[in-house]
Amino acid sequence: MALKHGFKQMLAEANAAVKTIAVKDGVANVDEEGCLFVDIREAEERNQSTIPGSVYVPQGFLEFHADPKSSAHNPELATDDRRVLFGAGGGRSSLAAKTLVDMEFHDVCRIAGAVAASPEAGGDTD
Repeated sequence: MALKHGFKQMLAEANAAVKTIAVKDGVANVDEEGCLFVDIREAEERNQSTIPGSVYVPQGFLEFHADPKSSAHNPELATDDRRVLFGAGGGRSSLAAKTLVDMEFHDVCRIAGAVAASPEAGGDTD
């Protein structure tokens, strides 16, 4: 079966629409006021390590947690802070950040490499 709109095209579109910041720049902003770090990985991954102080919103429920009209809304996402999304390698965070942009959230970016690269950039993980 040939897909008209496969994952490679979706990732390319997401990467074109969303700002990507380097791991070292993301790590430098962890304690900064005005930045909300959002871990979009699965619970098992988060339980192994995460960026301290981050909010947990699994990618599969992002739309429901982000929408104030949803019964699953996470009020932590209803902020004027910059939303910095991260995952394990970058693909999911790119798609998730694009979803927030499509929902008309402002000041959304993702960390390239994310948690897997954080210790190498001098960042802490729990």
